[in-house]
Amino acid sequence: MKHKTIFTPGPVPMYPETLALGAVQSPYFRNGAFSEVVLECEQLLLDLVNAPAHSRVLFLTASGTAGMESVVINLLDSQDHALVINGGGFGQRFVDICQLHAVKCSEHPVEQDNLSDTTSLSPYNDCSALLINAHETSVGLLYDLQQVGVYCKKQDLLHIVDAISLFVTDELDMQKQNIDALIVSSHKGLALPPGLTMVVLAPTAIAKVKPAQQLYFDFNRYLEDGKRGQTPFTPAVTIMLQLQQRLRQISKEGIVTSIAQARKVANYFREHIQALPLQDYSSFMPNALTTLTPTDGRSAFQIVQDLDKQFDVVLTPNGGALKDSIFRVSHMGNMDEVYTDILLNALFDYYGVVR
Repeated sequence: MKHKTIFTPGPVPMYPETLALGAVQSPYFRNGAFSEVVLECEQLLLDLVNAPAHSRVLFLTASGTAGMESVVINLLDSQDHALVINGGGFGQRFVDICQLHAVKCSEHPVEQDNLSDTTSLSPYNDCSALLINAHETSVGLLYDLQQVGVYCKKQDLLHIVDAISLFVTDELDMQKQNIDALIVSSHKGLALPPGLTMVVLAPTAIAKVKPAQQLYFDFNRYLEDGKRGQTPFTPAVTIMLQLQQRLRQISKEGIVTSIAQARKVANYFREHIQALPLQDYSSFMPNALTTLTPTDGRSAFQIVQDLDKQFDVVLTPNGGALKDSIFRVSHMGNMDEVYTDILLNALFDYYGVVR
């Protein structure tokens, strides 16, 4: 396969140490040695997200969407009323999941509003849970999780957060942000291969876990087996070993260092595209990615295709009504200014502008 330089919000550029572990034979996992790996990963994750005491981590061999769906079907049912913050494709995904599983759902549409002022949520006064994407990755809209968490605590709502594209690049603190259930995934800020999703449950969420209504995603079994460092079914063994390596690295350096690096790369990219006919799509962008709109009449989708074909640089297009309006540039994973220059040079060459 031809080498490409990727700036996609998952998968992201991986670190050499992580790649090296991917080339090692996967070990057997139903033993004490692998249980120690799982238990260490759980404790490191709990510490990094500042989870409340007695919180637990469930390791699912699945994508981020499976994590979203599993949280809904284990914590909510037809007696609940979910308030879903819908700012784009992934907010809509929470709506679709709720509707599919007969969970009453009210969606709050959001556009260019980071919810630092939650008074717009006041009409939804009979809900039992609030579901939100920490930032809406489809448009690059970062929400004010702390203010949303204050609102949830005041209204006694279960605060369910998809932080799949936020963890390691932007601030995430379960206690400070009053988060009850948190979803993170392997192939975003953690810079691992796709295929592993982690659900962090605070005691308030554990108390809401329903009796088993499914086999593979029954949280009761994950909670029980997790006590001894195991999962009910075959885990993503190699990715778990890579996760252990990454979590150790992040913990040693400090998660503030990882966040600062993502912010540094994002700011570097944004500062250096000012001469190009591109403008920010979102007023509240995360460190994790930048969403851009062409201002010269070009199709965003065509720009993505051209950069791939002409420069072997891979960006992420949008879909639906925003197909020609937005493309996305990730700043997650093993990136620095030198790596980012590959994209900047390609963009300047593409537009015929001297950098």
